[in-house]
Amino acid sequence: MKLNALFVKNAPPGKYEDGHGLRLIKRADGSGQWVFRYTCLGRRREMGLGGLAALSLRDAREIAAEYRGMVARDTDPIEQRKARRRQAINRRRLLTEVAKDAYESRQAELKDDGKAGRWFSPLELHVLPKLGSLPVTEITQTDVRDALAPIWHTKAATAKKAADRLKIVLDHAAALGLDVDLQAVAKAKKLLGRQRHEASSIPSLPWREVPAFYASLEDPSVTQLALRLLILTGLRSAPVRHARLKEIDGDVWTVPAANMKARVGAAQNFRVPLSHEAQRIIGLAKRFEKGGYLFPSVRKGVISDATMSRFMERRGLVARPHGFRSSLRTWLAEETDAPHEVAEMVLAHTTDSKVVRTYRQTDYLDQRRALLERWAQLCTSSAG
Repeated sequence: MKLNALFVKNAPPGKYEDGHGLRLIKRADGSGQWVFRYTCLGRRREMGLGGLAALSLRDAREIAAEYRGMVARDTDPIEQRKARRRQAINRRRLLTEVAKDAYESRQAELKDDGKAGRWFSPLELHVLPKLGSLPVTEITQTDVRDALAPIWHTKAATAKKAADRLKIVLDHAAALGLDVDLQAVAKAKKLLGRQRHEASSIPSLPWREVPAFYASLEDPSVTQLALRLLILTGLRSAPVRHARLKEIDGDVWTVPAANMKARVGAAQNFRVPLSHEAQRIIGLAKRFEKGGYLFPSVRKGVISDATMSRFMERRGLVARPHGFRSSLRTWLAEETDAPHEVAEMVLAHTTDSKVVRTYRQTDYLDQRRALLERWAQLCTSSAG
């Protein structure tokens, strides 16, 4: 027998059928619950529709009728409702939340698990303040354009990094099953247009001025010794600052792949031949060794990335430590007959295709040793 509104209101505790799978469960306190019972694809199921206070008999019948239609089309109402809830939750997934999840999933790939913050900072500084509170599924190319426009030309490199990181975040969101616009960043770049900013190289000393500067590094302090070793080896700041005694064996310094930006040889370690002068500098630095590091900080860890740069600033120089790589590369081109691939390997640059590098089983250690010995002789000659 079908229920009516008056009976629903006054019915004693118990279970009452309205027909076609709709049931009312009445409780002793007068409250109640609507339940829909059905069989879909051979499976008997029961789902709650809502409380008596929220749904009238008429409401419950309309919902049950909708679900019966689903069952007739072999669609399980419970699974359909779960899918709708997931979609609703996904629509509320904010960009900030997804960005942090994307970062955490990539930390193992980053140097020191990304502790330096360089991977996340372009997003944190230039994207998330404007878009972080938006559901990631709602972000469009105009949103991205508006976020990047203030720095697109004035801080071109930073803007490009921010855009690239955002693309990774959107890819991550798609992998999570979120319905995002994977082309939003690419379309935003079209709207922003070509960047007017022209990249400039890091200021460097002409190679003929390097010997005079090298001779001026008279104080055997941590900073000046690190700067000398950087000049002599042509390495970047990171491997020099993180140099450890255990990496050095005689006249060969094996730099861990984690400290090499280019990750030469598909994430292999990089061997650096040490000139006699470089070995002498390492010998002088040993007295500062702390925790295995040759160039420790006075507080904790190693000297910072800015330590050597600030030293050159105080000297009134425009050139920066990284520029000595350019000085060395120019000297190799102008004053030696080193083959291109050998000269590039001196600076740990990746050359040729991956296939060629796979078949070329050499790092030109002996050739580089002779070149760096000549470079050291030049550096220690104040006449240049």
